[in-house]
Amino acid sequence: MSHLPAARTAEPPAQAPCPQAARSAAPPRPLRLWSAGDAARLGPPEVSILIVSYNTRALTLKALETLLAAGGDVLAEVIVYDNASQDGSAEAIRERFPQIQTVASPENLGFAKANNLASQLAHAEMLLLLNPDTETYANAVANLLAFARRNPQGGIYGGRTVFPDGSLNPGSCCNRISIHSQLCRALYLDKLFPGSGFFNAEAIGNWKRDSERRVDVVVGCFLMIPKALWDRLGGFDLKYFMYGEEADLCHRARALGYTPMVTPEATIMHLVGASTNVRAEKILLVGQARATLIREHWAPWSVPIGLFLLWLWSAVRFFFYRLQALVSGRPDHPGRLTWDRVWRERNHWLRGYEEIQD
Repeated sequence: MSHLPAARTAEPPAQAPCPQAARSAAPPRPLRLWSAGDAARLGPPEVSILIVSYNTRALTLKALETLLAAGGDVLAEVIVYDNASQDGSAEAIRERFPQIQTVASPENLGFAKANNLASQLAHAEMLLLLNPDTETYANAVANLLAFARRNPQGGIYGGRTVFPDGSLNPGSCCNRISIHSQLCRALYLDKLFPGSGFFNAEAIGNWKRDSERRVDVVVGCFLMIPKALWDRLGGFDLKYFMYGEEADLCHRARALGYTPMVTPEATIMHLVGASTNVRAEKILLVGQARATLIREHWAPWSVPIGLFLLWLWSAVRFFFYRLQALVSGRPDHPGRLTWDRVWRERNHWLRGYEEIQD
């Protein structure tokens, strides 16, 4: 669900140019919506689309509206798993889209477990994870499915994401965490040189997502995977309550010989973070997820280095915002309050996520 790569940079990528002009000229086509009652007449769906929502009523309704209107000529099952929203999301979705299967959980299970449970309801051979804070552009689902079928060695597939103004949102995919990338992140070098493939290696800063390419991690906002592979991997690891789960999934798929891939032919708009609005809470979860990925997927000798660089990442920001608050005369500066908390709780989040049983 987040931009959280795992443990090393990608192998030299396979890239292919993509004809943007021809693709953008294709008119959007609606999805052909499948339900269990259609099984005898139509057979199974081609793809099961899983959407996990949490207090995003208006956004989820818009996501479903654009998905059905522009997803492409694909027979698709849509399953919405609502994580105990308090804004009437489940009721509104059922009223507006009665043909979509909506599950209302009595508790917030987190992104990983909710997707695992939703996948058990799926009837298609291909799954598509889609965030509720997205809007589907012309034929994105059909194009991603066609791309997956052409490249069975990929195993996990993603597309291109943009912001509401149409500018590139690079967060659809990334490289895994490395010692080099974590050092650049700790020292703000990735922010100072965002367009650099060297200093911003995790975000692959020198690539505009305008070509087909192998990547280390496909982010869970728009992620397609064969259900057989998903089941073989056991879905998401439940210790990742939020953030890092897709990086772990991609790492385990790569261990089986798959090479996750993305294509610019499948484009969506992604708002990013609509379900998480507490900055300190998000940073703590991200830090905890990254610590878990380092502990689980790095070579044993390198784990202490990775954890030290995570510590350095928080230390640099703690002292930076303390200095900024002092210079500005604002002891209540939001940045200082946020990073004071992150620093104060460092011994907790550096331990990573604890093992969780299903």
